[in-house]
Amino acid sequence: MKPMFCIVYFFMGFLLAPIQTYAQEDTIEAEESAEVFLEEYSDTFQEKFFEALKQKGIENYDKAINLLLECRQMDTDAHVINHELAKVYLANKEYDLAQEHGTNALNAKPENLWYLDTLVNIVLKQGSSINTIKSNIPYANNALRENLALIYFKQKNFEDALDVLDEIRVSTFSEELRSKLKDSIEKQKLHKTKAPKETTKTVVSDPLLDFKTQIENLIQSNDLLALEEMAKEALESYPLQPYFYYALAHALNKKGEHIRAAEELESALDYILDDVVLANKFYEELVIAYTALKDTSKANMYLRKIKPGF
Repeated sequence: MKPMFCIVYFFMGFLLAPIQTYAQEDTIEAEESAEVFLEEYSDTFQEKFFEALKQKGIENYDKAINLLLECRQMDTDAHVINHELAKVYLANKEYDLAQEHGTNALNAKPENLWYLDTLVNIVLKQGSSINTIKSNIPYANNALRENLALIYFKQKNFEDALDVLDEIRVSTFSEELRSKLKDSIEKQKLHKTKAPKETTKTVVSDPLLDFKTQIENLIQSNDLLALEEMAKEALESYPLQPYFYYALAHALNKKGEHIRAAEELESALDYILDDVVLANKFYEELVIAYTALKDTSKANMYLRKIKPGF
């Protein structure tokens, strides 16, 4: 018998797990783990899958796609592979292929929130909406439409979320989400009606904020060399600021220096305190690093620490 193994499966922003209930302060808790357990797959399959994740992480999309296609040849029914292919094609701006594989993944698992989330993002990138491909997906599935309403809510697309809720049967989930949507719409209206106050502020230079702003811009522009140097410079002045460790590790991961990335992140974990958003960024980078290093134990450990909804 072939051994059971665990494949780490992540995605920057959301993690794979159908969401069913709300926690306090609009935090949405996941019902399933973010890990995908696959049984009776060969070592070759595992190696190719993990290598594909590594290549995707360093934006070598063509190689990641080829490896995932090889994985799919070993298991043509692997919806997980189709979903990964959809995400890589999306990152590579090959929208038609992304939509094809995203649709296949969702048709295989209609109740999977993150398959739907990926497909929604794909059609949005093309200036369209999920309504244009309703006939190609099991749109009548009640759980799928609940998930769609939830996705619209997180996108602050409140009216469309309400429209979707009007189509489905009433449940505790739909009633809770409807209540949150109405509250959000009222707050949105109230915010628009408030007249802005005219104030005169004296602009004071804040070196710490300046570092963070410059680093954020470098992350957005993917200027890895400048990002690494700026993060190092920031850490010389602010060695207890965890954000700068994250920025340095992000640059190192992108450059393929995963051991150094993991070391920088783990050395600063105690500095994070109660910043859940930054903690998630740390854990995501650690998942990338240890996945690339094929240390599935540590990758899964940090994957479990990521809190959904932030």
